[in-house]
Amino acid sequence: MSWFNEKTPDAAKAFSELRNSVYKEGALDLRTKELISIAASVLMRCERCTQIHAQRAKKLGATDEMIAEAVNCAMFVAAGSQLSWSDVYEKIMEKKE
Repeated sequence: MSWFNEKTPDAAKAFSELRNSVYKEGALDLRTKELISIAASVLMRCERCTQIHAQRAKKLGATDEMIAEAVNCAMFVAAGSQLSWSDVYEKIMEKKE
């Protein structure tokens, strides 16, 4: 992201500071944060983000099974989010007399 650093150095610095603030030990350990980030990346449909967070999670001891379960959680949330559209679907399929 050299363009980001070159063209918007203040924003790049703020982004880096945000990352450093988020990805440190806290109530959640780093591996858990990376697994959450994998699920979020899947939902955001960011392939590069998913790969980066999976690599980081593996370095922190995450197994392939843990990563697969994080992806499954994202898939469930994505599928379940469609349930909130029930009213829309019912209006579309409404019988007209």
